[in-house]
Amino acid sequence: MNEKVLIVDDDESMRFFLNEALTKRGYQVHAVSEAESAVDAVKQKTFDLIMMDVQLPGMSGVEAIPLIKEHDPEAVIIVMTAYGSKHALDAMRAGAYDFFTKPFKIDEMSIVIGRALEKRQFQRDIKKLEQKIRRQYSFENIIGSSSAMQQVYELIQKVVQTDVTVLICGDSGTGKELIAQAIHYHSARAEKPFVKLNCVAIPEGLLESELFGHEKGSFTGAVGRKSGKFELANTGTIFLDEIGDMTLSTQAKILRVLQEREFERVGGTETISIDVRVIAATNKDLAKAVQEQGFREDLYFRLNVFSIVVPPLRDRKEDIPLLVDYFLQQANEDMHRSVSGVSRDTMEVLHMYHWPGNVRELENCVRRAVVMSDEEIITPNCLPAYIQSIAENPKYTLPETIESLDNTIADVEKQIIVDTLHSTGGVQSKAAKLLGISERSLWHRVKKLDINVSRIKTG
Repeated sequence: MNEKVLIVDDDESMRFFLNEALTKRGYQVHAVSEAESAVDAVKQKTFDLIMMDVQLPGMSGVEAIPLIKEHDPEAVIIVMTAYGSKHALDAMRAGAYDFFTKPFKIDEMSIVIGRALEKRQFQRDIKKLEQKIRRQYSFENIIGSSSAMQQVYELIQKVVQTDVTVLICGDSGTGKELIAQAIHYHSARAEKPFVKLNCVAIPEGLLESELFGHEKGSFTGAVGRKSGKFELANTGTIFLDEIGDMTLSTQAKILRVLQEREFERVGGTETISIDVRVIAATNKDLAKAVQEQGFREDLYFRLNVFSIVVPPLRDRKEDIPLLVDYFLQQANEDMHRSVSGVSRDTMEVLHMYHWPGNVRELENCVRRAVVMSDEEIITPNCLPAYIQSIAENPKYTLPETIESLDNTIADVEKQIIVDTLHSTGGVQSKAAKLLGISERSLWHRVKKLDINVSRIKTG
């Protein structure tokens, strides 16, 4: 315990009493007799707690509170008064945390001081978390110096200070959510909620409740009122991930919210008005989905006010060294390792691989390599077996002569599916998502191409 406490009291005996009592309890104490001296002390040093008398010579304790708050807005101030509750109420209105009425018992004082210090620590923890979030979702953490990524940065910078709806398109694993968070945390809504919902992860029967909330008794299991994501995001930003997987009926309800900025909870009649910025993301071609009548055209135009297309990693392989360095640093910090880099052979293999899982797959690959590495640098044998094989057997190289186009296409298709299944540990639902096809379609292809998924899982 090294918390710093500032005592402000013109009574010398009270200053001595508090100094002795708090010092014995492990606090670092600084005592002054005037409010002006307290303001000067706060300018020079940060205190965890300020205990201040109300009646002081010259400036009163109540008058000093706003001046202290100017220099330390999060200052936790406890006032002491022997003049009744009116002075205490004035101090609380001015920004004091709590008050003591003199005379007081040291045990009671200790309890209030403990609570006040807990509040101060909570404020600091929140501030650290906010700083961490800002660092985590800053542009610097969207790694890449390629021309394709430079275009993405330019688009982000143009849209952050506006309030328009944004549609982020790109393959799974390219970092669409990271871009959505960067837009929010650099916008005028940065201090407001950022609420996200993966539309494909919620069963259709529950999605409407997740989005708009529900009233008690509106359906079986609705034991109380629940606020939906739109309501929780009010004044902030809602991020609708994989919006291309919504059913047409849910799309119609989303369209109404975008048009009217209002909705009703499931089973409710109260109209709820909201002020929410919408950022949506999809790995599907929504324009094609509109043509195939799988996505509402009116909703598509409502969402596609400002679009950002995130390039797949295979189209910006020049960013791989930067990404590897970044993920390597993170892995070292998380795992308390000191792997300094990757060998030239390893980097060549990483460049040869086609990365169906994009940046997310590369991150997982680097983290695995750090675990596997017994040396200061990562060598090819630290990589997953299916990536190691790239160096010996480059994928998708067409033969010099093609006897059958259909057979050649089937061979390439099989290899792509096998590599993707390897990258997901044989989990077909994840592989289907990475390939941009349905699970049923993948199942048929696996059967047709005679792919042994069980061997991939065990091998």
